[in-house]
Amino acid sequence: MQRAVEHRTGVQAPAEILWEVISDFATWGDWNPVHPRIEGALRIGTPLNVEVVLDGDGPAKVVEAVVQDWVPYEQLHWRTKRLRGFVTAIRYIEIENMGPTNATFSNGELFVGPLVRLVSRDERRRLRAAYTRMGEAVRERAEAIWSQRQKTPI
Repeated sequence: MQRAVEHRTGVQAPAEILWEVISDFATWGDWNPVHPRIEGALRIGTPLNVEVVLDGDGPAKVVEAVVQDWVPYEQLHWRTKRLRGFVTAIRYIEIENMGPTNATFSNGELFVGPLVRLVSRDERRRLRAAYTRMGEAVRERAEAIWSQRQKTPI
């Protein structure tokens, strides 16, 4: 059994700009309301320490994760274990190139395992709201960077 939560948004900036924002962990605190801090390296199997703030003003929780997959300019996935390992949560961030000046940004979480039914509807609602905030924040950041670069003479 599996359950998923996702948010998708269009971004008026190239996929390369989105990847620049996503892959620069040091700046996540400047723009990311859901994961204000992330530490680790982009290497499959590498541990990550990820701060999670679901309710905008709630306390941050540090989650230990492992990079499951990443493809430059396309995706970053990490996994965590829940409910004593009976549920695996795969957190994903994906970029789809839609043309030279726009892309689609998706972020969400997929839950799999024998106790996935215990991931409550309320938690999924809170996650969806958080991932919507993150999607809007990454869109604003990428579009601001792209806009500034368009104004800068070469």
